[in-house]
Amino acid sequence: MDLLLLEKTLLGLFIAIIVAIMISKLRGKRFKLPPGPIPVPIFGNWIQVGDDLNHRNLTDLAKKFGDIFLLRMGQRNLVVVSSPDLAKEVLHTQGVEFGSRTRNVVFDIFTGEGQDMVFTVYGEHWRKMRRIMTVPFFTNKVVQQYRLGWESEAAAVVEDVKKHPGSATNGMVLRRRLQLMMYNNMYRIMFDRRFESEEDPLFMKLRGLNGERSRLAQSFDYNYGDFIPILRPFLRGYLKICEEVKEKRIRLFKDYFVDERKKLSSTKTTTNEGLKCAIDHILDAQQKGEINEDNVLYIVENINVAAIETTLWSIEWGIAELVNHPEIQKKLRDELDSVLGPGVQITEPDTQKLPYLQAVIKETLRLRMAIPLLVPHMNLNDAKLGGYDIPAESKILVNAWWLANNPAHWKKPEEFRPERFLEEEAKVEANGNDFRYLPFGVGRRSCPGIILALPILGITLGRLVQNFELLPPPGQSKLDTTEKGGQFSLHILKHSTIVLKPIRS
Repeated sequence: MDLLLLEKTLLGLFIAIIVAIMISKLRGKRFKLPPGPIPVPIFGNWIQVGDDLNHRNLTDLAKKFGDIFLLRMGQRNLVVVSSPDLAKEVLHTQGVEFGSRTRNVVFDIFTGEGQDMVFTVYGEHWRKMRRIMTVPFFTNKVVQQYRLGWESEAAAVVEDVKKHPGSATNGMVLRRRLQLMMYNNMYRIMFDRRFESEEDPLFMKLRGLNGERSRLAQSFDYNYGDFIPILRPFLRGYLKICEEVKEKRIRLFKDYFVDERKKLSSTKTTTNEGLKCAIDHILDAQQKGEINEDNVLYIVENINVAAIETTLWSIEWGIAELVNHPEIQKKLRDELDSVLGPGVQITEPDTQKLPYLQAVIKETLRLRMAIPLLVPHMNLNDAKLGGYDIPAESKILVNAWWLANNPAHWKKPEEFRPERFLEEEAKVEANGNDFRYLPFGVGRRSCPGIILALPILGITLGRLVQNFELLPPPGQSKLDTTEKGGQFSLHILKHSTIVLKPIRS
């Protein structure tokens, strides 16, 4: 059986080489393609550049080939843009042309081939899903409805840290407790539910499956089968594991959360105005025939990944930078004490009165962007960009990290310096008003979660700095901030032990 598979693979490779050469010659005559390394048949540039297409590696290629370049990864065209003007073209000026999403073999599994909102193609389904998700998740009304809950969760973190043995001396891995906080923040909005502790069996199961999903989806290990479809048989084992994890997660969402909410709603007489949480709005849209049950479950899948983990990564980066820059941490604490009063705990409305806190958040999102390449875009049809022809269904990556860290556009970008957002970059906001700084993207496919992420970041970092001096563990002068990148994610490699010394009893 293995020999038969090998024979078929070799035959497929031979045929694909001939086809690739023919297509390459035809396209060479027809298209003016962006510059890039010279591809070889079948493999394209994969052998030259490897699997790890992270933001720093793509930045090195941009320095060599320019602000727009093309990589041929097997049968896929990958176009990378690295200038504010080109980013504006992709995300704004030609937002419709480049408004679709490219997926891969693994993301197809986890999104039901685009039945969600984040990874669906640009069109009627996306518009419908975005509209249905906006009212229950992404409005200022939602922020005001749930801010007291976020403040309560942050207060619970502070109390649990104070009770934790050794947190003030040997330290603790704070991320674990913050992860529980973030799940509670989002599950309050989604299901009017929360988990009492990190040991809650349902929370542990949910966290484990979500973590496995993230690991499988963000890994570079499956790229060879995605770039070169004839090699896909060798991915069977990997894709089978993905299918199993997907089924377990979807079943968990359905049995323990969506169906439970349906039962609760069926026992009460509710109107649209009286709906308590996001899933009620989503289920109402399903009852009206606007979406189906699979769409409901994939909305839950999107929130579990896109809203919880990305915000958690940013909180973790912010804490690490404050630990490693005690002078910035003190300056932030002084602002909190002088504006709010010593011991007066920060609330969501207070975050807008604290310019240095806002600057710390902006600087964290600039230097340590959670999605440094944004979510990939795609053009459904042949398009033009930067004077070049872009073949249909090309994967378009905007290197947003390099836009925000290019020394040609920023003063000493390698430094963590919040003051830049109070001085030379005072007019730059996180909402995409400047195409050098796009932590949430901009335009039609921007991340709507910005309206939730910014206040949660402000409340969490503010409460921690108010209540604790954040220090590295004994024997260390700084935390290790080595990066761990994925398909398009960026988080800290080691979940650090942090000493949290109470400032007030």
